[in-house]
Amino acid sequence: MRVLFVFCAVFMMTSRCVQANNWLKNFEEAVRNLSEEDLRKVDPHTIRASGVYHQRAFQCADMSPSSSVPTSVELVKAADIKVIAALGDSLTTGVAANASSIAEVPIEYRQLSWSIGGQGTYDDVITLANIVKLFNPNVTGPSPTFSITGQPTTLSQTGLNLAVTGANSGDFPAQARNLIDTLKNYSAINFTDDWKLVTVLIGMNDICDYCKNKTLYTVDNFISNINQSLHMMMDEVPRLIVNVVQIFTMEPLRQVQKPTEACQLQKVFCSCLALPAENSTDLTEIVALNREFQTKLEELLNSSTFFKNDFAVVLQPYLSSTDLPKLPNGTVDFSYFAPDCFHFSVKGHEEMAKGLWNNMFQQDGEKVQLANLTTSVTLICPPTDHPYIRTRPRALSSAATRGRAFALLSLVTSLAVLFGH
Repeated sequence: MRVLFVFCAVFMMTSRCVQANNWLKNFEEAVRNLSEEDLRKVDPHTIRASGVYHQRAFQCADMSPSSSVPTSVELVKAADIKVIAALGDSLTTGVAANASSIAEVPIEYRQLSWSIGGQGTYDDVITLANIVKLFNPNVTGPSPTFSITGQPTTLSQTGLNLAVTGANSGDFPAQARNLIDTLKNYSAINFTDDWKLVTVLIGMNDICDYCKNKTLYTVDNFISNINQSLHMMMDEVPRLIVNVVQIFTMEPLRQVQKPTEACQLQKVFCSCLALPAENSTDLTEIVALNREFQTKLEELLNSSTFFKNDFAVVLQPYLSSTDLPKLPNGTVDFSYFAPDCFHFSVKGHEEMAKGLWNNMFQQDGEKVQLANLTTSVTLICPPTDHPYIRTRPRALSSAATRGRAFALLSLVTSLAVLFGH
């Protein structure tokens, strides 16, 4: 019945259909000439085994909140997080995460999204929200159910997953404004006192569309959009930690290819990356752009710009250079991908969630960057000697190190003078 509903909602052009966004229009155009049989054809690689249950429970020595509500952003434990939210694009809305056919690709499986999905518990699906729920079962914001791309949503569907399918960095300021206003008016939230955790991943659509408008999708515009949005949050939202996940190295996605109609959608969703010939000038340019996006974002967020007593932005780099998941024979493991060969399946979302959690408790300069997704990520517990989410930016850590070194040098110099050496 769900497939029929999606099929009608997406493909039947009646007065009841919602005005589709650009993403959905591109999708509709790509599948316009396919038969209903092709649209419903099941891709066996993407089917999640029924009744998946994570029997290896995740338990840590200390899963309790602080004895009193922290006043410093550097002393916030996982159990202190009262509100969880997410911003971004189709990867965060969970597009096609549990799809098994083309007809289901426009479903936004927000309840399974790596950063904010709230379906069931950790035992049912591993998401950052469900991991946080192990520490605070009453956290507000996890997404409870799915939505359909291009159709209006309500908070009862999305929770605080305010990401928008098809969004690029130019849409980020509007998402930030929506988040701020929602947090201020959400009756279940104590806006002033509650510690909030927001995860952001955006910018990859800028790269995917770069060749269509090289004036709009520049590095400078990307950084300006990020900078503006984060300043809005810093200026208006108290007690907030923002995870900014570093954008992927996207070139390996070109290897995710198989002879199915659904897999051709990759060329629709990311044509500027998928279509150029190997070793072409166009491909070289897009790869260089991808690298520059990463470099400039790192420069922006490793400064002390977005850090104060009750606010911090943390760059989480765990997927910045990750290679594709592979089978023992060296071929791509398609079980990590949705039928469109572009978005992640639930399996991929779970690895993203675990990698993010681990980065949150690794200090700047020591955050693990995953070499690949072939080996499942093992969750770590917050260190007993520092059970807090790591929020101090590299710039301040380096300054502190330099300060200690300078103080030590001054002391040595003073002693040398004192003893006549």
